[in-house]
Amino acid sequence: MRDENQPAPHDVTPSMNKISSLLAAGALVAAASLLVPSTAPVASAAATATVPGCRNADLHARYRATDNGAGHAYGRIVLTNVARHACRTGGFGGLSYVGGGNGTQVGAPASRDGRSAGSFVLRPGQRAISRVDEVRAANYDAATCRPRRVDGFRIYVPNATRSQFVAHRTTGCANPSVHLTSHTAYRTAG
Repeated sequence: MRDENQPAPHDVTPSMNKISSLLAAGALVAAASLLVPSTAPVASAAATATVPGCRNADLHARYRATDNGAGHAYGRIVLTNVARHACRTGGFGGLSYVGGGNGTQVGAPASRDGRSAGSFVLRPGQRAISRVDEVRAANYDAATCRPRRVDGFRIYVPNATRSQFVAHRTTGCANPSVHLTSHTAYRTAG
């Protein structure tokens, strides 16, 4: 016989009902948050995606020397948005020495140093930079290097198929197996 003051084994006490209800409500909220995606990041990404990519004509390239030391010269390629509209860029461009007074490539193109942080938007007048490290050709044996006069850099802005010339007189190595230059991915300037 069952004591009337004792609940039956299948009965649930009122406090257990509250706990079960709270757990069920919490599970529904958690499940709902998984099913309904947040629109904030999508809107931000969508806004960036609507900005056109920077074309070669949108960006003006120049070189700025910054330091010398231990057989190296350091500098920056600076890209300035000269368009009347914002444009999206980022990642690596192309960089090589050219000479001969006619734009002939001298030696190997620049190696890529580090990783890309992705794309970003440049408003009119804003700049992006890529750090450049040049090893001095004199560090190599002349027979290995095959020194050549360099007129400057051929610069491809990221995702462009046309290049820009920037004057930068130095000496390069005609041997394409000697890599004198390296550069980083573009990032926004301070």
